[in-house]
Amino acid sequence: MIDARLRHAYAGFALDVSLELPSSGISVLFGSSGCGKTTVLRALAGLLRAEGRIALGGEVWQDDALGVFVPTHRRALGYVIQGSALFPHLDVRANLDFGARRSAPSEQRIAIDQAVALLGIGPLMSRRTQTLSGGERQRVAIARALAAGPRLLLMDEPLAALDAARKDEILPYLERLHRELSLPVVYVTHSMDEVARLADHLVMLQAGQVLAAGSPVELLSRLDLAAGEVATGRHEAGVVLDAEIVEHDEAFGMMRVGFGGGSLWVGAAGRPLGERVRARVLARDVSVVRQAPGETSILNVLPVVLVGVQTDRNTVLLRLRMHDRDARTPDGVHLLARITRKSCDILRLREGDALFAQIKGVALM
Repeated sequence: MIDARLRHAYAGFALDVSLELPSSGISVLFGSSGCGKTTVLRALAGLLRAEGRIALGGEVWQDDALGVFVPTHRRALGYVIQGSALFPHLDVRANLDFGARRSAPSEQRIAIDQAVALLGIGPLMSRRTQTLSGGERQRVAIARALAAGPRLLLMDEPLAALDAARKDEILPYLERLHRELSLPVVYVTHSMDEVARLADHLVMLQAGQVLAAGSPVELLSRLDLAAGEVATGRHEAGVVLDAEIVEHDEAFGMMRVGFGGGSLWVGAAGRPLGERVRARVLARDVSVVRQAPGETSILNVLPVVLVGVQTDRNTVLLRLRMHDRDARTPDGVHLLARITRKSCDILRLREGDALFAQIKGVALM
């Protein structure tokens, strides 16, 4: 467990957060610019002297009540920022060797060769960093952070400076780190796509405070969070579903993913049956009808119950509970749907109504 109680103030801003982050997986700090994400990360690293307490498992890095403050160079952490911050006068191998020298051989938790293989940078080892693409530089920066033998990896919007193609290039490597290492990661972003793809634990920050914390599957389906401009953005409201590939339809280039509340057809992705995947369904891609449709081009139609209604400007956001067959989600599996106020009035929608959700788009993360 990563336990942090932090307070810090300067002109026009005050941070006051209590965090309990899991000791494995990716914990994402999410929120709009200026909400305090990077301030928290810098405090965890010891680069910013906030007030409070920080402990990683049984190791205390800061405790103001006891007069304890471990400086950054003595904290077993790796830190990756937007710009790769590589040494331009050194080649890739020398940059990694520099990272490895931060820790004694007995404290090396990840061998350089392992970091190289995980990030796919073997062919780059003899190249100078200024000859690398943006995505390649970020992969080298992550490998250098891992070479330092960290017990905690901090990542401050590592993809923010990259274009869409470079982000798509590097995200699979981040997912690979997630699968193959037990190293806890605290990851800062304001991209909901990155939240949906990477987060095991989500912390939503607003104006220096924790707005909500928990499973992204649960938090992203909450009406109070989905409707907020600060939390998710009006056009990005949607849910994340943890699913499993259960069927391939090679004739039509599609596959079916199953989850506690049912299943969805998505485009084929060349993945084997039984593989765990995440699917993201945006509220704007979901509509509702009272009767099951007959002939329709929409493949994904699921029975649901309307469990929440929230008016948002000239639209209405609906929370829909699917028929749940998964004991891991006792509160049910949910969708969000954004419809016009007029549609809501025409259908006379009320909480408790049995409906059918028509899902026009599903993104496999």
